[in-house]
Amino acid sequence: MKIGKSYSLGEFLAWTRRKIYVLVVLAIVPVVLYRVLGQKWIAAPWSVAVLLGTVTSFIVGFKNAQTYARTVEAQQVWTTIAGLSRYWGLISRDFPTVKTNVQALVYRHLAWLTTLRYQLRAGSRRVWETVGSRSNVEYSRYYAVPEQQTPLEAELKKYLPEAELLRLATTKNKASQLMSTQSEAIRELYARQELAVLHHTEMQKTLKELLDQQGKVERIKNFPYPRQYATINTFLVWTFAALLPFCLVREFDRLNDGLTGILAGQMAWLAVPFSVLVSWMYVSLDQVGESTENPFEGGANDVPIAQICRLLEIELRETLHETDLPSPLQPTNQIIL
Repeated sequence: MKIGKSYSLGEFLAWTRRKIYVLVVLAIVPVVLYRVLGQKWIAAPWSVAVLLGTVTSFIVGFKNAQTYARTVEAQQVWTTIAGLSRYWGLISRDFPTVKTNVQALVYRHLAWLTTLRYQLRAGSRRVWETVGSRSNVEYSRYYAVPEQQTPLEAELKKYLPEAELLRLATTKNKASQLMSTQSEAIRELYARQELAVLHHTEMQKTLKELLDQQGKVERIKNFPYPRQYATINTFLVWTFAALLPFCLVREFDRLNDGLTGILAGQMAWLAVPFSVLVSWMYVSLDQVGESTENPFEGGANDVPIAQICRLLEIELRETLHETDLPSPLQPTNQIIL
């Protein structure tokens, strides 16, 4: 997540420069055909660009609205997880009548938070995710992804005993397994009469709510923005970018009427920079939508789940009156994940 005021124009130009190169070629070819080779018939009516640009604007706007909604939902879910985690820390401390198991309940929850963020961000990459594209890989040098710097096993050793680590290593969905272990621990406390019946019910209810939130973030991770919309959006954007120079070249060529001097007869070349500029706006919006639709892929615009988990760890361990606490994560180049 970018925590600075904004991305700079230079960052955007560098991020989209490969597509700018393609747009320049698409713009030069029609002008060369029209101006140099005299193929006047290639010029298309201006109304074609207006119609296609209007349709493309609608679908690009729709895509960006929907992908932004996915990121907002992801932020809301993790806000709910943060609130439930704080509540879990309080009831884990206050509900059991014997306090020897309090730390285990809290630390197992921290292990669940850690496992969940690793499963979302450091697991197998989905084919529709764009973090592996050349432009995003290049930009990833400017920030750090915590889940790619430390193995999950090393992180879990901070919170779980060896026996639980060994059992967890053989499971596929480690976050769900930790919730299962947490439920077993609560049941054992209740069986030993270290939890009142109402407290046991409340803790199980909280686990259910946490599992509901886990299901929501897994849905966002595993179900992409519909491919049919993404595909037609790309087709329309690049069709517009390819046809726009054919529609502009005659319009700029008309500026030669009555023009004298060094620029006389050369105005058709203005179709190149203007078509590149307009097309770049559409292409950039499309690329922004792509970088927004998957908020857990390790991109610069991800929801900062590692930062959220670190802040929760500090708060929950303070609840246990611990003093040897980790430091909050710091942004790299105004980006924090």
